[in-house]
Amino acid sequence: MIVAQNRYRPIRATATRMGGARMGQEQIVRAMGVSILRGDYPEGALLPAEGDLMAQFGISRTVLREVLKTLAAKGLVVSKTRVGTKVRNQVDWNMFDSDLLGWRLDLGMDLRFLNSLYEIRLAVEPAACALAALRRNDESVARMRALVDEFRQPGHTRLTFAEVDLALHLEIAAASGNPFMRSVGAIIEAALMASFVNSAPVEDIARQQHSTEEHAAIVEAIARRDATGAAEAMTAVIEDGRRNRTAAMLAETTDTQAN
Repeated sequence: MIVAQNRYRPIRATATRMGGARMGQEQIVRAMGVSILRGDYPEGALLPAEGDLMAQFGISRTVLREVLKTLAAKGLVVSKTRVGTKVRNQVDWNMFDSDLLGWRLDLGMDLRFLNSLYEIRLAVEPAACALAALRRNDESVARMRALVDEFRQPGHTRLTFAEVDLALHLEIAAASGNPFMRSVGAIIEAALMASFVNSAPVEDIARQQHSTEEHAAIVEAIARRDATGAAEAMTAVIEDGRRNRTAAMLAETTDTQAN
């Protein structure tokens, strides 16, 4: 049974005006989506009644229903007559939706989300590498090698290193020749970028060189049409990134608790 107070609690941090201007429909979708992802409304909880949401955001019933339709399309909520709008179970949320990924990243990375991100990468990217090794052409190999050369340039910031990293991973997805691989790559681009920025090894020259050579190994396996070697090299890169990022997050947590 849903506790009544869950239904009437207002959406947190969603004033009806932002910077003196009334919130637009997309901003309201984001505010409500973030509130759900943050856990203000647990799985199975009812959102506030339509009248309460209309008053809170200063919008019409028509606009509110469009907002709820958008959230429903993302798998976050379901509306039922004479029941109201209920938050769906997390397993039903469409985490390949670029908005959901962006909102989730805005809330900050935690170990559970980080591991989920690396698990989906391990499920997709080694397979993309294997296909790329079988289907690549000379032009795609040349682009990949040029990106490896970019890795080797001195003076990278975390952002520039991450940009090259992401570009190579997306180039491999494109070289796979499978449109689903490239589409998945585009969908999770924001999440990958956040992961790369946080784990880019620019402060440690030895780590940066190691990472560069790991990526070079992927490209050379693809170049010689070694599907197994390419998949294994990509797996090694992903696992290395997961270990480094996990260690960094645990260290950050320890430092925070110590302070």
